[in-house]
Amino acid sequence: MTTHAPALPAPPSPDLLRRTAFLGGALYVLTFLSSIPAALLTGPALDPTYVLGAGVDDRIVLAAVLDIVNILACVGTAVVLYPVVKRQNRTLALGFVATRLIEASVLFTAILTTLAVVTLRQQAAGDAGVDDPGAQVAVASGLIAVHDWAFLLGPGMAVANALVLAPLMYRSGLVPRVIPLLGLVGAPLLLVANLLTMFGVNEQLSVLSAIALPGIFFWELSLGVYLMVKGFRPVPILTAPALRGAPAVAVPR
Repeated sequence: MTTHAPALPAPPSPDLLRRTAFLGGALYVLTFLSSIPAALLTGPALDPTYVLGAGVDDRIVLAAVLDIVNILACVGTAVVLYPVVKRQNRTLALGFVATRLIEASVLFTAILTTLAVVTLRQQAAGDAGVDDPGAQVAVASGLIAVHDWAFLLGPGMAVANALVLAPLMYRSGLVPRVIPLLGLVGAPLLLVANLLTMFGVNEQLSVLSAIALPGIFFWELSLGVYLMVKGFRPVPILTAPALRGAPAVAVPR
């Protein structure tokens, strides 16, 4: 008796592809709209003496909320784009999802540290028994150090994101190839800068870091804007006959 292998799903309709591209692009843009204000709002909590003052706790909590939005949008980009980019290479597409999840988890650690600093300040302000400002500052310094490492390693995962997604976009032609080229050029530069920072050779805020960042920054921003405005380009991987169904395979029974 002969049976047939099940057919693979048919290619998505143009309308579905357009909606997917728009949503993926919008989520990329949302990561910028949430993360940049969050970084500006978090500033006061990154001073260890913050725990000794009146504080601006509402501002820090708002920054945490914006960072959570950034995390969800970060993961969302991978979830939304995966069904499309896996048509080019399933392994790299899974790698893209994995690196996005790692990035999100590390960034979540950074959020917890700033919220812990807020709690420490509130406890110090409300507990008459706390009379050792030096200890409070020391604990806050430790939390801020964790935050700084998380913000080095978390956004540093953008290097891994670029190294798996940019080749997918470049080879498939889903977007103009100048866009993934920004990622392919920017990723090694940011990797070098981050490694030098980890080994104490480079400061996290330095000329080298400023030179290394724009490639990745504009790779993700231009990808998001292009997908929102133009959508995916009509390329073979979206309509390839091999994707419409698997050939019949005889299976003896």
